[in-house]
Amino acid sequence: MRLIIRLLISTLAILLAANLIPGVVVASTTTAIIVAIVLGILNTFLKPVLQILALPITIMTLGLFYFVVNVFIIYIATYLVSGFSIDGFIPALLFGFVVSIISGILGMFLD
Repeated sequence: MRLIIRLLISTLAILLAANLIPGVVVASTTTAIIVAIVLGILNTFLKPVLQILALPITIMTLGLFYFVVNVFIIYIATYLVSGFSIDGFIPALLFGFVVSIISGILGMFLD
């Protein structure tokens, strides 16, 4: 049950971010659910590998390269999900921030 609630929170965060940030397009609620699932899978399996590979660059940039890894994960999701598009690096970066903040705030009520 908790997994479904987290999925709904992520979907809501994605829909809100798409409405707030120009350059982010989510075609429908179904697309937002699929994006939430794909981002969850990518963050679980691919992101740790990318973080380990990018560790030297992340250390050299004092952690700022971590944001580039997040944007790369979001770009992979746009490639995998039709109906979800982002028009550039800055909208993808803002999308990641907004989704993280909204999911974190709403997730606090779940715990």
